[in-house]
Amino acid sequence: MKEAAADLGHLLVFAFLFCVGAFMVAPVITDVTMAALCPGQDQCSLAIYLTGLQQAITGLGALVVTPVIGNLSDRYGRKALLALPATLSIVPLAIMAFNQTRPYFYAFYVAKTLTAMVSEGAMMCLSLAYVADKVPEGRRAAAFGVFSGVCTAGFVGGTIAARFLSVSSTFQVATLASVAAAVYLRAFVQETDRGASLLRDQEASRLLFPPSSSPEEASPRLPPLRKVPSLSEMATLLTSSSTFTRAAVVTFFHGLGETGLQTALLYFLKAQFHYTKNQYANLLLIIGITGSFSQLTVMPLLAPRLGEQKLLVVALTGSCVHGFLYSIAWSFWFLILLQAV
Repeated sequence: MKEAAADLGHLLVFAFLFCVGAFMVAPVITDVTMAALCPGQDQCSLAIYLTGLQQAITGLGALVVTPVIGNLSDRYGRKALLALPATLSIVPLAIMAFNQTRPYFYAFYVAKTLTAMVSEGAMMCLSLAYVADKVPEGRRAAAFGVFSGVCTAGFVGGTIAARFLSVSSTFQVATLASVAAAVYLRAFVQETDRGASLLRDQEASRLLFPPSSSPEEASPRLPPLRKVPSLSEMATLLTSSSTFTRAAVVTFFHGLGETGLQTALLYFLKAQFHYTKNQYANLLLIIGITGSFSQLTVMPLLAPRLGEQKLLVVALTGSCVHGFLYSIAWSFWFLILLQAV
């Protein structure tokens, strides 16, 4: 038990460093994009189109790449595959750390689009799989909440750093944080046995205390992927379990709404209220602090009492309300109040 706790502690440190590097550039990327594509302007349709295109390509690529990486981690280990997104995430940051002119921005744009297919989805997927390998089934929801809270704390730490750094220094420090995350992963995070010992304990428990549920209620087993999946194989995977299918549908529509909102929001704030880097940072800090508090304290307390399904309904309802209130925002102070609640 102590060994598992120590392993999870190292994973949390890695996740914190990774998120610091990844999210440190969030307050400055809008200004950098506007300066590169539409210098001297507060409105730039090209920036919004390119950002939306990047999100679409990244999402479609992750749909294919992430299941393959997850399957490979079952064979070669979580840590071995985590090194891939940890390393790739350094490349686009290093490009912008060198220069922020238009040619370098386009190089960053291409590198970010390609690497994000692997790094964004796979990092979270593999990290949660690592947690699942180390934590018994009944405690996983709370453990996932703690992990998400640490990631949000990394978001807060990166945003605070960006608040006090120049634009060029922000990318340089973010690059160093990402390098530190990759080095820490290599040096301290221990490989898991892909949950083999945990499965043995659970099987022994089932033999001693047979469950009363029917075979149909058992946890679904997804078919393994042995190569890059085709569209038909992806469809088969998504429909192999009714639980998995429903979760995928919920995740798709929630991601569609959140991505669309986040893609346009920062540019809307720039055009409507002339936001700058520090104002972006202040707004993102409110989001990060409240989110970190919720994930680290509220979710671990509510998960055992409400259960995962009811807690998911509460979260999705909150997202819907937030999206509606964004659509009727009429002043910058309303947005700040909205983020606080």
